[in-house]
Amino acid sequence: MTAAPFITTSSSTGRKRPSFRWRVVDIVVASVIGVASGLVFVAWNIAHEPLSNLVAFLPGLSALFGGGWLFAGVLTALVVRKPGAAIYGEFLAATVSALVGNQWGALTLVSGLVQGLGAELVFAAFLYTNWRLSGTVLAGMGAGLAMAITDLTLWYPGAGILFITVYSISAIVSGAVIAGLLSWLAMRGLARTGALSRFAAGRDVAAPR
Repeated sequence: MTAAPFITTSSSTGRKRPSFRWRVVDIVVASVIGVASGLVFVAWNIAHEPLSNLVAFLPGLSALFGGGWLFAGVLTALVVRKPGAAIYGEFLAATVSALVGNQWGALTLVSGLVQGLGAELVFAAFLYTNWRLSGTVLAGMGAGLAMAITDLTLWYPGAGILFITVYSISAIVSGAVIAGLLSWLAMRGLARTGALSRFAAGRDVAAPR
């Protein structure tokens, strides 16, 4: 009998390595998460400005609230655990936001693609095996850094070093907390309901310690 494609078994542990092949259920669930996240983006587009005014005393600190646009890719990857999931989830959410309409127009797609790539590169660096809180927070930070690079290039060209520094640090912190920590907690909450029973994420949470 031959092993299933893309799945191998470790002789020392007897555990199966994860399959990187997308199933139909992976595509469906990733799409649901992406679209639902896009609707959250739409609400965040409205809420972001008044929240940013609360920290207007220090230019650049507004990026602390940028994590509200960064969680889609991280959450999708946490659930699906396949290469490309972070990019797919974040880009789909950005597409929904752009189609509904926002003040950034088509450039929203650029932001979504780059932010998804920022998270994707971190998961890829761990060969898609680190789905613990540490890896998730790092992926959120990667998305935050990607957001800072994109925003500073598109919206704040020629900004001073103080603004660049504050904005970048704020974006990374926001990515770590909102896109990283909160996405990890959301995934575990979903898993406890049984909604992720067909995914490794659900089995990991349900497995006895």
